Amino acid sequence: MAGEMSMIGSVILALFLAGYLGQQYLPPPKPKVIGLDLGTTFCSVAVFHPGTGDVEVIADKEGRKSIPSAVSFTPSEVLVGHEGQNLADTNPQNTIYDAKRFIGKIFQPDLLEQESARYPFKVINNNGSAEFLVTTNQTFTVTPEFIGSRLLLKMKKMAERHLGVSIQKAVISVPADFDERQRNYTVRAANLAGLEVLRVINEPTAAAMAYGLHKADVFNVLVVDLGGGTLDVSLLNKQGGMFLTRAMAGNNKLGGQDFSQRLLQYTMERVQQQYGTPPTLKEDIHRLRQAVEAAKLNLTLQSSAHLRVPLLLELQGPAKDPLPVMFQAVVTRQLFEELNADLFRKILAPVETVLAEGQLGKEEVDEIVLVGGSTRIPRIRRLISEYFGKEPNTSVDPDLAVVTGVAIQAGIMGGSWPLQVTGLDCRQASLAPGLFHYRAMLLKYSDVLCSQTMVFRSVPEPMQ
Repeated sequence: MAGEMSMIGSVILALFLAGYLGQQYLPPPKPKVIGLDLGTTFCSVAVFHPGTGDVEVIADKEGRKSIPSAVSFTPSEVLVGHEGQNLADTNPQNTIYDAKRFIGKIFQPDLLEQESARYPFKVINNNGSAEFLVTTNQTFTVTPEFIGSRLLLKMKKMAERHLGVSIQKAVISVPADFDERQRNYTVRAANLAGLEVLRVINEPTAAAMAYGLHKADVFNVLVVDLGGGTLDVSLLNKQGGMFLTRAMAGNNKLGGQDFSQRLLQYTMERVQQQYGTPPTLKEDIHRLRQAVEAAKLNLTLQSSAHLRVPLLLELQGPAKDPLPVMFQAVVTRQLFEELNADLFRKILAPVETVLAEGQLGKEEVDEIVLVGGSTRIPRIRRLISEYFGKEPNTSVDPDLAVVTGVAIQAGIMGGSWPLQVTGLDCRQASLAPGLFHYRAMLLKYSDVLCSQTMVFRSVPEPMQ
């Protein structure tokens, strides 16, 4: 028995030594499994780099680390991401966004009609499934998973361009409340983009991974995910290294778009008061929308933001030409908070719901994790901290928390250094006492992996 243990120890030591020497003298292999966050409003892609243990969120050619979840169809091309979003006001009937709300879902006719009423593009019912009607040179329909596939294909190409290798495999995140059909249709979207999905991981679990909540002293974790179009709140329990979803609630009609819309409506009223006519041209509304969105982002850091937007107003009367004006206004953070006060208060409703369903007092929550760009809004952070009596965890970029966690999972599925050693008991690293420097690097993520192995195995496998 002692001889067998000695042999096992020698093998383990040899593995660590080989890894250490390989890291020192061989270039690390390129990651070939990408992590994908296909969000309702924005999506992003990241990789786990072998050897260094770093997660890199991949940017587009302009350096932007997330792309809008929008696809616009024109007579000559299909534009995806920022290019597609830029046509949202000038080509509204053929620019599809929020497709994630419809993917894999079966609708009653009246519910689908109610859902589609909020969009400028046409949503039709195909035996309970939603499809989008597009008219360019011809009229045709596209499915939500096709829209998702165009976004995933763009991110796949971004990763290939950045890494210089072909990518065929991925890990993808989905909301915790997605049922099996919605998960399978998300996988189908990835397959249409030429990707094999190795694992589907819940977004709250991915976020918890990104925040490093594998630590033993964290038990109850509340994840507040407020993006551009939806609010999702999840209560997680960490039990024996496994994150379990204890309760979840949300509001699929509340997000950053709604906050921007309130400010846009206010701005349009100001234009009418100042010039006697509201902005009606699509180009004017598009410019105002862009200015309002930029102001909203600035107000997360500053107490006021200045709007300066050139407009071409259509005046009343048949003989009058459009009037070019330069609309200017100052928007304060206080005004923004007053315009959205009732919407901000709605954020606490699902928080109270998950605590009640989880039979947990708010003082028993160990960690509050913020996910989604809208959680940057100072008033929202104050609401949450005042409710719980402590500050939420803001150590990770909320826009990129989910994709960071998904990339760690992708590293595991790809067998990347230093993750490939997790088939061993991580505590056996102590058998290599002479390699403390390498061991420290190795364990940068091995605590996550040792404690999270069950998490990854417990994520529902997609049906192929």
